[in-house]
Amino acid sequence: MSVAVPGGGSLAVRIAPKVPITRLFFLLGYSLKPLGWREGLVDVAEHRDVMPALAHAVERQTDRALRRGLLQGYRAVEETSFLVRGRIREAEQVRRRFGRPLPVETAYDEFTTDIAENRILHASVERLLRLPGVPGDVRRRLLHQRARLAEVTPIPRGRTPPVWHPTRLNAHYHHALRLAEVVLDGSSPEHRAGGLRIDGHLFNMNKLFEDFLTVALREAFHGSGRTCALQDGSVYLDEAREIRMKPDLVVYGPDGAAQAVVDAKYKAERPDGYPDADLYQMLAYCTALGLGEGHLVYAKGNAPHASHRVRHAGIVIHQHALDLDQEPAGLLAEVVRLAGHLGLGASG
Repeated sequence: MSVAVPGGGSLAVRIAPKVPITRLFFLLGYSLKPLGWREGLVDVAEHRDVMPALAHAVERQTDRALRRGLLQGYRAVEETSFLVRGRIREAEQVRRRFGRPLPVETAYDEFTTDIAENRILHASVERLLRLPGVPGDVRRRLLHQRARLAEVTPIPRGRTPPVWHPTRLNAHYHHALRLAEVVLDGSSPEHRAGGLRIDGHLFNMNKLFEDFLTVALREAFHGSGRTCALQDGSVYLDEAREIRMKPDLVVYGPDGAAQAVVDAKYKAERPDGYPDADLYQMLAYCTALGLGEGHLVYAKGNAPHASHRVRHAGIVIHQHALDLDQEPAGLLAEVVRLAGHLGLGASG
């Protein structure tokens, strides 16, 4: 992260994650593609800092996505024209033209490369080219990718990127698009208050750990007949269904009844224990779902497991610690063991 101060000076601030860069990108890569995941899915080459590794990974995935040429699709267009193309927007014609026949307010679908998928890739490449810490060779390759996307309409800075939906037709874009979304995520600071300018990228480690854990647990339960709901928005605390809660993962049985609830916390245990607020949150989840047990999973802890029985309620809240420093195979095996601790007989 680079901080430019008034008077032309600058200061480089480096914030390093608690896990190695290769492990960081393993968490990201696995959450993008758990089935068929392999080492190097998100390639970081020899880079050992976050920004060079991220820029390299985005450029490589963008290159793979564009090898067949730019994806084309239909885009809804509304325009004013002297020729009728598509349908006439009658309400707009009356409101703007007061009964005059020309020009005509029209709407039509255009088959073009100027679609959401390409605009997102273009925006991520532009964003990386503006950031410090991108190596020269990676920057040159990013410039090449920008040239390939030159006909795409840029997304104005500060504007929310368009929405895309994964389909069979854009399957070869999926990895590149999800990495692009990491770059364009709001956690990337670009602050210009007063004479101070900040440019950089921050990974939201809470979200990254949550995505990895919930996807890995979902894979552990695959084939068990159960359904895993990630960020389940169907849970309410009150009977009037006015207070919505979103547990990270709820496991439902074949009958549709909740069987387990899990919440991920990317924080280390303090010497005096985990934060009490996490326990209160899990107690609320268990109460609303009618469960006798709940599970909090931390990125690291002083002990692999602790449990607390709530007075007058009989609910047991488990606290698990997941060691992210181990190799991918060992980490995934530990997640499978964790799934077994939920008491549901998860398949490996």
